[in-house]
Amino acid sequence: MHVTLDHITKKFDDFTAVQDFSARLEDGELICLLGPSGCGKSTLLNMLSGIIPPSGGHIYFDEDDVTMMPPEKRGVGLVFQNYALYPHLTVLDNICFPLETQHVPKKERVEQAQEIAKLVHVDTLLKRRPGELSGGQQQRVAIARALIKNPRLLLLDEPLSNLDARLRLEMREEIRRIQQRTKVTSVFVTHDQEEALAISDRIILMKSGVVQQNDLPQRLYDSPANQFVANFLGNPPINNIPGVIRNGGFHAQGADSEIRLPLFEGLPEGRPVHLSIRAEAFSVEKDGPIEAQVERVYTMGKEEMACLRIGATEFRAYIDSEVGLTPGRNVQLNVRKRGVFVFDLESGEKLA
Repeated sequence: MHVTLDHITKKFDDFTAVQDFSARLEDGELICLLGPSGCGKSTLLNMLSGIIPPSGGHIYFDEDDVTMMPPEKRGVGLVFQNYALYPHLTVLDNICFPLETQHVPKKERVEQAQEIAKLVHVDTLLKRRPGELSGGQQQRVAIARALIKNPRLLLLDEPLSNLDARLRLEMREEIRRIQQRTKVTSVFVTHDQEEALAISDRIILMKSGVVQQNDLPQRLYDSPANQFVANFLGNPPINNIPGVIRNGGFHAQGADSEIRLPLFEGLPEGRPVHLSIRAEAFSVEKDGPIEAQVERVYTMGKEEMACLRIGATEFRAYIDSEVGLTPGRNVQLNVRKRGVFVFDLESGEKLA
């Protein structure tokens, strides 16, 4: 099933949580709604589920307008951050519960629950209660309970945020495996960029209720639409060096030297900008166009993380450990084409 969101807006009194949101979710896709807390992603999920109505716009499941349809008629499966399992019921009964409310015969619902339990790898835990399970096991049960209804759309709201780092990694891979096996169209809400980049077919990045970029995961990283997108994705965060374009070159704040790169050709004279460079985009070259001072060096196996300075700005760069950088030394750097951008300092508009 494909899903179309057509100019969706949600207002709470004077506050606009989601503003003019339009997107199409293709059949069988796993889409991540990504963004900081308060950006509107969970509100959007609640409108998809029918828990809250939009203030404007329309939601279509295939060609059916479900904008004002109640949740129980939408065929949606929900997985919440807190799992929402019934503590007094066994794993088997928790998984069966949605079919019990639909008056499916006991034998049939148990057979379906056992089949789903195998899919999510909890088939050996069916007699236990939630309190006897780990966080990851509880999350698997919650996913099984959502899937047993054979939903047209699976919605997952920050499903991994209560797990430790190792379990988060394991469960995100499991969610992707399960989604690819079932081929159910899915929406995964998270504020964690690594989760989004790892498991999604497509990412919709939001800020203050507005879509910033709707794209393939790698394209968001390699070709950000604006400064916010560039800043949000990447670990360590992208380096933003403030300065001004003058005579076809870049003059960093507090630096005497000029940086000349083909990237700056044709940019408006006198424009205050950020030269934004990802840490992995640097290389040390004898006649490189960027002169920087080495402040600190951290060994990370084959590579080193160097903290360097241009004028008033400190930035990070991954450098091959064989180069042998030492604090206090000046070094010449070049940059690769990939991972280097110019953004307007005020608006964040992408200039190059």
